[in-house]
Amino acid sequence: MVWYDAIILEIKAVSQIPTVFQAQLQNYLRCTNMELGILINFGTSSLIYKRIINLK
Repeated sequence: MVWYDAIILEIKAVSQIPTVFQAQLQNYLRCTNMELGILINFGTSSLIYKRIINLK
């Protein structure tokens, strides 16, 4: 999902966020030349999120 033509939002529902999901989001950022991606996980008792920044 892309917000405001500037942020890629990746939503998951898993018990832990594996590094594969972070790498996937990083690849999306590189391919689209966007700066910011947010990985949100609803699969645990509390919300977990990670900001990923594309350093061009």
